[in-house]
Amino acid sequence: MRNAQRYSFIPIDVALSEASFRPYLPLTLIYQQSSAIASGLLDTGASVNVLPYPVGVELGYVWEQQTTALSLTGNLAQYKARVVVLQAVVGQFEPIQLVFA
Repeated sequence: MRNAQRYSFIPIDVALSEASFRPYLPLTLIYQQSSAIASGLLDTGASVNVLPYPVGVELGYVWEQQTTALSLTGNLAQYKARVVVLQAVVGQFEPIQLVFA
């Protein structure tokens, strides 16, 4: 694969040794003129990307002004969610547009 990059699994709890390793991806999220450095948990089976509330605030989102609602399922069903679209940059790759709840 051309322009491939490797990212290591990151241990979450050193007491659990290899059982705690998670595939986190370092990325930069961009909205208008603001950016936030974050780590995203890679879940290739996920049907939605979840943006933590404080990260959205850091980027300048006013959650109460977001008008597109989304119903979450599973263990997130009890939470209200709004849809936001922003740019993400991973490593040296070109920015991509991602949709988050």
